[in-house]
Amino acid sequence: MAAFNKFETFVGDLGLGVHNLNTDTLKVMLTNSAPVATNTVKANITEIAAGNGYVAGGADITNTYSETTGTGTVGATDVVWTAAGGTIGPFRYVVLYNDTPSSPTDPLVSWYDYGSAITLADTETFTVDFTDVLDIV
Repeated sequence: MAAFNKFETFVGDLGLGVHNLNTDTLKVMLTNSAPVATNTVKANITEIAAGNGYVAGGADITNTYSETTGTGTVGATDVVWTAAGGTIGPFRYVVLYNDTPSSPTDPLVSWYDYGSAITLADTETFTVDFTDVLDIV
């Protein structure tokens, strides 16, 4: 299972109204460079090259937000990448960011560390599984 990590700026950005977790577009992207908890925006992260089934900027998680007894929960649709015509990767980290705000542009939310680099061969798939909802607040 991938290790979940939250960017430090995320909670502050919530307090400043940067994120609307119910209506903003949250995306996941792939990187092979280790994120740092003090990163603040997508531009701080080196994304893998687009191609062979991976689109620059990553994929929309089709998020929803709810709150129950003081715990905020983001629901999401699983994201599946399929390598087509070549490889995708290598990547080790999946980074969640908010694609909606313009100030700051693309603020970071969290990342998942899969423990070692992954390269998808042609026709292989990789799924970011959001079966367990994200209790991020």
